Amino acid sequence: MPASVHVSLNVSDLAKSVAFYRGLFGEPKKLEADYAKFVGERPELHLALQPGLEGRAGGSLSHLGIRVDSVDDVRRWRSDLKARGIVSEEEKREACCYALQEKFWLTDPDGNRWEVYTVLEDIEDVSREAKTACCAQ
Repeated sequence: MPASVHVSLNVSDLAKSVAFYRGLFGEPKKLEADYAKFVGERPELHLALQPGLEGRAGGSLSHLGIRVDSVDDVRRWRSDLKARGIVSEEEKREACCYALQEKFWLTDPDGNRWEVYTVLEDIEDVSREAKTACCAQ
């Protein structure tokens, strides 16, 4: 049976977050005054956004990622996002999480970090600095 990922984020400003994720994933499947849900097919993802509880800080999320099939796909994603007004950081190749990856990063209005990446090859010897720095972007 196929599986998909569901992610639910507490957000500080639902309207700003909906605008950001609309640029990233298209129109929400469900949009209410206090809730938005995006369901993507490529990548298959279920993303729910809801305002955080007042006075409560966000969780300890490290980052989120979209793994694509090739370097061409990384570049296509970056170009498509730029055309939709979503600003990303420089595309780069780096050793991260025991793999050589081609990727770029972007940040939503609440500071949640997203990487769009492809794995070029698995590697075993990654420095301690690379292990902690790449995913702490």
